[in-house]
Amino acid sequence: MNPQVPLSELTGRIQAFRARMDAAQPDWEMAAFLGKVNQYYLTGTRQDGVLLVPRDGEAVFWVRRSFERAAEESCFPNLRPMKSFRDAATAGAAAAPRRRIHLETGLVPFALLQRFLKYFPCQEVAAVDPHIAGVRAVKRPYELALLERAGALHRRVLEDAAPALLRAGMTEAELACELYALMVREGHDGTVGFSQFNVDIAVAQLGFGENSLYPTSFDGPGGCRGLNSAAPVLGSRERKLQKGDWVFVDLGCGVEGYATDKTMTYMFGAPPPEAALEAHRQCVELQLRLAALLKPGAIPSAIYARILAELDPRFQVNFMGCGNRRSAFLGHGVGLQIDEPPVIAEGFDEPLAEGMVLALEPKKGVPGVGLVGTENTYLVTPAGGRSLTGSHPGPILVSS
Repeated sequence: MNPQVPLSELTGRIQAFRARMDAAQPDWEMAAFLGKVNQYYLTGTRQDGVLLVPRDGEAVFWVRRSFERAAEESCFPNLRPMKSFRDAATAGAAAAPRRRIHLETGLVPFALLQRFLKYFPCQEVAAVDPHIAGVRAVKRPYELALLERAGALHRRVLEDAAPALLRAGMTEAELACELYALMVREGHDGTVGFSQFNVDIAVAQLGFGENSLYPTSFDGPGGCRGLNSAAPVLGSRERKLQKGDWVFVDLGCGVEGYATDKTMTYMFGAPPPEAALEAHRQCVELQLRLAALLKPGAIPSAIYARILAELDPRFQVNFMGCGNRRSAFLGHGVGLQIDEPPVIAEGFDEPLAEGMVLALEPKKGVPGVGLVGTENTYLVTPAGGRSLTGSHPGPILVSS
């Protein structure tokens, strides 16, 4: 039997969402959630349907498929079956045309929006995305317990178990497959989600040597050559592990939907070049400085500006990427998705709050070696960020 999200937890989330909407959009009328991640957050099940949250009245999750599974999995008190949006509308949920409905405008396809508005007409569609994201950004104790479990599993696998997987002659694809099997055996959900549009990552971004610098469409400092141009994921079937390779592994780990993010590096069969090791040490020190700033009230954009201003201009070359492929952030929120707010970057001016969880990932490309640096997931506390995913600085030296 799958564990259920308690009713008290779901009720608290709905209340927190309504309170945020009342503060940010005092005249809001109704929010409609069509995305499975937010539906899971608010109802405890990931089925196909629409969750309607009116300003006044009870929230109802109208489920198309599978209602039976939703009823088994969810403690949400108002589940109702539907064949189409027509069923919800004719049951009275549509009522008179509204002036405005808040929807996940960053997610919902235009065709789906048209079908929904046919039965739920309104004068204006507004974005609910920033409001639900703001609620989800502050993790409740129930969520933090799951993130603690994910972080402990993450640390155990990447710091203790993964080095034994590395062997001369194995391919990147083989390492990815073996890592995946190990993670799932240890308790990983087998998948993690992203909010970034059209993201395809299978298992991890990983690479041997300079393959970890190979350009990708993903907005992150790491690279991955992948299987081929149609499947730029998993890892190369041709690139084999050799003595002297720097091994880069960046992957998420999910437990009951909640994921931590961690990067671990390994040096196979020989000590790393001193220049690469020194760059890596500086990234590790930078992560510790960033973590110390993760306190309630701190402004993410101010943290970003401060850290960049303190960096030696020489170190900034190939920082957070390589060449002109550089990411303009130093960390990001995690939870039900790997890339959540808040982000340690320009434009993120809402203060941090206790209970937020962020992955910090200072990294630097070293031509001829690969991507050096580190990533761990931290909980915001009054004393600064506390790592949930371990503290090994890397690289872990592995004999050939």
